[in-house]
Amino acid sequence: MPPASLSDHALNVPRASILLVDDQPANLLALEVLLEDLGHVLVRASSGEEALRLVQASEFALILLDVRMPGLDGFQTARLIRGQEPARRTPIIFVSAAESDDFPVLDAYKLGAVDYLIKPLLPGIVRAKVNSLVELYQEKEQAKKQREQFRLLVQSAADYAIFMLDPKGCVATWNTGAERINGYTAEEIIGRHFSTFYPQEALDRGWPAEELRRAAALGRFEDEGWRVRKDGSLLWANVIITALRDARGQLRGFSKITRDLTERKRAEESLRHAHAVLEDRVKARTAELAQANADLQAEIVERQRLEEELRRRLDQLAEADRHKNEFLAMLAHELRNPLAPVRNALHILKMPGADRDTAEQARGLMERQVQHLVRLVDDLLDVSRIVRGQIELRREPVELMTVVGRAVETAQPALDAHGHQLSVSLPPHPVYLDADLVRLAQVLGNLLINAAKYTPRAGRIQLSAETNADEVTLRVRDSGNGIAPELLPRVFDLFVQADRSLARSQGGLGIGLTLVKRIAEMHGGRVAAASAGPGQGSEFSVTLPILHQTPAVPERALSASSGPLRRRVLVVDDNVDAAESAATLLRLRGHEVRTVHDGLSVLAVARDFRPEVILLDIGLPGMTGYEVARQLRAQTEFAPLLLAAMTGYGQDEDKRLSHEAGFDLHLTKPLDPAKLEEVVSGPPAP
Repeated sequence: MPPASLSDHALNVPRASILLVDDQPANLLALEVLLEDLGHVLVRASSGEEALRLVQASEFALILLDVRMPGLDGFQTARLIRGQEPARRTPIIFVSAAESDDFPVLDAYKLGAVDYLIKPLLPGIVRAKVNSLVELYQEKEQAKKQREQFRLLVQSAADYAIFMLDPKGCVATWNTGAERINGYTAEEIIGRHFSTFYPQEALDRGWPAEELRRAAALGRFEDEGWRVRKDGSLLWANVIITALRDARGQLRGFSKITRDLTERKRAEESLRHAHAVLEDRVKARTAELAQANADLQAEIVERQRLEEELRRRLDQLAEADRHKNEFLAMLAHELRNPLAPVRNALHILKMPGADRDTAEQARGLMERQVQHLVRLVDDLLDVSRIVRGQIELRREPVELMTVVGRAVETAQPALDAHGHQLSVSLPPHPVYLDADLVRLAQVLGNLLINAAKYTPRAGRIQLSAETNADEVTLRVRDSGNGIAPELLPRVFDLFVQADRSLARSQGGLGIGLTLVKRIAEMHGGRVAAASAGPGQGSEFSVTLPILHQTPAVPERALSASSGPLRRRVLVVDDNVDAAESAATLLRLRGHEVRTVHDGLSVLAVARDFRPEVILLDIGLPGMTGYEVARQLRAQTEFAPLLLAAMTGYGQDEDKRLSHEAGFDLHLTKPLDPAKLEEVVSGPPAP
């Protein structure tokens, strides 16, 4: 018989035994001739009874079993073989005569047959099937041997604790190294949770469970730390935990390898101690050198101090210059709106058709606006007085709607520039306050500008007022950037306003929320801020005492010109003085004029009045002038009218926006009375 193949030697696999069962010696001889050069051990059995005795005594890789034999036939023999160990799983190939056309294949497979052959046998097929089944047997035997070798290797390893954990972390296996390192025998530790090896500090922070969680998530987790032996002593251990999963990915447990690094740890601590001693010596030498260089260091420090002082003074100059520019921009904006009605009033006084009442009304308008300008200039010249809370209020009975109107007018350009939608909700009944109209409007305007600045484009801003028996609370809500919780308690502090300041160029005196708070408190009120956090919007509220004694408000009776009517003109401006002064000028010129002070009322008044010309302010409460213009142009009944925009903004971009909204003309405030008459009396719109 030829020697085993090279692969068998390489794998150190013993030759396999094959049992040949046939009652005909010639058939047995033929099988031996076919299979002898495969290098396997061929064992004969001439009957079923002999085959049973052989499988009881030896282990076979394969059984070739003739079906028709005297005594026990092949099927009976196979059934009995399946009752023997270890032949219960030995593969069987049935051999049948060529004339057996009705070979019971299903019965053969039920008995555990892996195949069947029909005589006469084809050598190539027989050899291929036998060889593949024997090689499968050898591979299984080799795997079994390797598993046993690995078990013996793990069990005998003394320098490493190698053991298995079930999915819950309980010890399932235990090797010699684990017993040597941890001090527990297999009987003492198997079944207990591996957290037994951890000190109390690690148990308190749930570290054993965290190690298993990370190993399960990452497949492998390595750690070093203190562990506890059975006798209570500590060891420094390097631990590798590997998650074990089956072919379907299900977690079956963990392998854990522990190496005792206590000696290395102690050596490291000794080295650190020696390093610390050396470090102390180096520090001592460094101190000596530092003393020798003290004069040089002092000179360097002094030079740095001088440089820092120079930088500080340069920063102060830059900051002062920035404040100067901000005040100039603020002053220009604050002066623009009052100048328009003053200019109109002066022109009214020059006109020969102005009667006594009209002239008195114009002088009253000028007086109010000039007083407003004087107060603004006084405040600008004494900013330090404002910061110290020394503002002198000019208090008088003021109607809440007037305060809101002025504030909205101040903030409207900022709202328009950001495309915001402003909604205003006020009590249905008049509410009076004992207040400085300019200062209170400034407070509310600053809050609206603040909301416009810190709300992303096309946001929503709400201005509302609620009353109770003694107070009115004004709320400005926005859908903007919000305020961080840690900043909320300090938003009204002077030196915190840079993080969420009011836009000084949009109105007010530029002291931001600090000024809002101080002016409100000077009126006997209080302020508050609320926000759900960044990105959640914010709400600022001002609560003020109500003036219960309703003041007498004189009615303004405007005399219409007795001259002939020339054009029907609708003046739309939320600045009452500006609207009424322009209307008076036009009436004196013989025009029929009506005024409206909010955008929401324009369409209804226009349908009733049927104006030929509309002078429309851009910054209006409720609905901007752009939106009003678009709605007017969308309706054919208003196609012939002349639509002129009135605004304090006259840049090219502002003119482009008004043209796109449907305006025929773009007029910049303050309006020249002659220009106003030229626009109104000119040819009608095409």
